[in-house]
Amino acid sequence: MEIYLDNCATTKPREAVIEEMVQVLREEYGNPSSLHRMGFNIEKRIENTRETIGKFLKVNKDEIYFTSGGTESNNLAIQSIINKYHRKGKHIITTGIEHPSVLNVLKYYEQRGYEITYLKVDKKGLISLEEFKSSIRKDTILVCIMLVNNEVGSIQPIGEIREILQEEGSNALLHVDGIQAFGKIPVDIKGWDIDTFSFSGHKIYGPKGIGGLYINKKVKLEPIIFGGNQEKGLRSGTENVPGIIGLGKAVEIMGKNYEKEREWVKKIKSYFIDKLKENMDLIRINSPVDKTCSPYILNVSFKYVRGEVLLHYLEDKGIYVSTGSACSSKGTEKSHVLQEMGLSSLDIDGAIRFCFSYENTIEDIDYTINVLKNSVEEIRKITMR
Repeated sequence: MEIYLDNCATTKPREAVIEEMVQVLREEYGNPSSLHRMGFNIEKRIENTRETIGKFLKVNKDEIYFTSGGTESNNLAIQSIINKYHRKGKHIITTGIEHPSVLNVLKYYEQRGYEITYLKVDKKGLISLEEFKSSIRKDTILVCIMLVNNEVGSIQPIGEIREILQEEGSNALLHVDGIQAFGKIPVDIKGWDIDTFSFSGHKIYGPKGIGGLYINKKVKLEPIIFGGNQEKGLRSGTENVPGIIGLGKAVEIMGKNYEKEREWVKKIKSYFIDKLKENMDLIRINSPVDKTCSPYILNVSFKYVRGEVLLHYLEDKGIYVSTGSACSSKGTEKSHVLQEMGLSSLDIDGAIRFCFSYENTIEDIDYTINVLKNSVEEIRKITMR
């Protein structure tokens, strides 16, 4: 029996996505830049994918650019904005709980003379809008805020953040890391007047190695990768055709099933929380348990248990979870997100992230709770002697 609850790290590609990619690899292997019919046909399919994503996000298809994934999308947006607008200022606002693909690039620029304001978060992982407002300066050129946190699922108020920028008369651009939000919660790119928004294929039951970046057409960015001027000169390199087509198929299916799958995951998560509270003691739920949290993410601390040890106990029983972000140091460092939220070392050490999908069942949850209870009790017999 295998129960996969690590869907924030990556998701299982849908069968229709795999079939579409295999067909492209076998039959439509032309280079989109080639002038012959095979090249033209695959270029047309790429543009159809761009249109599919544009429709899902309710933006113009020409505002969608393909990348190798979320990390590149975040880097492209942040570095391009900094390079283009550095003469207007060297101040950037972000939070202390961003993904490493945002924090590490900002630390790089911090070492080169840029001033970074790291907004604090409360126990729910949410920023203070008052602190954000007081952080805005005349030389602020960029605001980087993750919409859905990848470790605890907290949802930042992007619409209110934009309203404050407008009230303050700030010309700072707004970049949103939307990788855990895309296809999981409602997103209003135009309504929130987002300048750049990153997303990834393998978080939505699509392939790895493909992602995208929305860039508002009023924003003119410059490339950080140079070559054959693909993606209108912003992101050179022969397009990952199978990946793009697979991403398009994933978004197409998501567009049809989004509401139904989200409602099912809400039920699964709520059931999981209820069963946790009924069956286990000495636990702490670190994710918000209201509308300020993604239904797909639940972070829980098991006191007097090391998260890595519990992870392997669960793995032995066919249950796959994580201790935090899969994109940083194999999870060997203490979670910077939980530290910023003010958790004790006891709670941080025992934290496990459960990430749900439309494929999870009530039976999966019952089995997981039973294994969790037995595993935690066994570990605590050793740690609480």
